[in-house]
Amino acid sequence: MGKPEKSKPVIGVDLDGVCADFYGRMREIAAEWFELSVDELTTDVSYGLKEWGISGKKQYESLHRYALNQRGLFKTMPMIVGARKYLRKLSDEGFHIRIITHRLFLHYSHASAVEQTISWLDGHGIPYWDLCFMKEKSEVGADIYVEDTPDNIEQLRKKGLYTICFANSTNKAITEPRASSWKEVYDLVHSFSEKSSA
Repeated sequence: MGKPEKSKPVIGVDLDGVCADFYGRMREIAAEWFELSVDELTTDVSYGLKEWGISGKKQYESLHRYALNQRGLFKTMPMIVGARKYLRKLSDEGFHIRIITHRLFLHYSHASAVEQTISWLDGHGIPYWDLCFMKEKSEVGADIYVEDTPDNIEQLRKKGLYTICFANSTNKAITEPRASSWKEVYDLVHSFSEKSSA
């Protein structure tokens, strides 16, 4: 009997702000919602978008519901450059790509969120084996996480999980490991994997 095959390392990949340009597309939709020009809304935002005049959870949910249901938010976001290229490379090298996203937080919009998500992933040629709609990302079980939301990164790291922060204006205070491009994510995944298997 041969050696049992070593299981493939799992990379838990967030979508919004990591693979899909959530803030760029939401800025266009928010400008329309508030009847402003896009240039009037800063690109330097924090989580919750208070810089655009979003004054709390209720208003954020109203904007998000409009973006999802009237403007196809999850179908129309541009892809962050390099996401497809480097996820394909990682997949070809034997990494197991597990998409983990918390997009089911608006009641009665789940079907639309799921359909738009799958359409976007397939339309952009993003490779993945699993698609998980979950808030508690640590419960999914991955060896490496790529995430941009500050609270999620802190929670994952507190549990001792290797989490790469995909850098944007919402997570400036988050420490290394950080990546400002998918090439940097790719390099960090490899250096961690090499150390883990040494």
